[in-house]
Amino acid sequence: MSFNRIILVGNLGRDPELRYTTQGTPVCSFTMATNERRRDKAGENQDVTTWFRVTLWGRQAETASQYLTKGRPIYVEGRLRVEEWNDKDGRSRYTLEVHATDMQFIGTRNEDAATPATAARSDSTQTSSVEPPSNVEVSDDDIPF
Repeated sequence: MSFNRIILVGNLGRDPELRYTTQGTPVCSFTMATNERRRDKAGENQDVTTWFRVTLWGRQAETASQYLTKGRPIYVEGRLRVEEWNDKDGRSRYTLEVHATDMQFIGTRNEDAATPATAARSDSTQTSSVEPPSNVEVSDDDIPF
């Protein structure tokens, strides 16, 4: 048996792009970055950023394209794949791709006051079964519904 599951908490690197398959299924793609602080050999703190390409399908794709914008924090859960490709110089390159199964908005209501995401909180169809990671403090203001 094998298991492939990834949980990411990071920020969008660009606005989501929504498109539809020939069968009419919504597909949304965006990039997101996670940051980690490490000490280098000299003992200095260095920020290390890892980029991921994320794909959402169906109703979640439409919701993401409607309410997410570049820089917005987000929680994503899904399956990780590594895509290999050759650049114009023939060198092998790799891209981390996440086929997301769940996503959740992160942030307080005050941060979202000027965005359409506030409207999503009043729509009961926007609830998600995803629980936040255990190391993240959550208050009532953080729940997006």
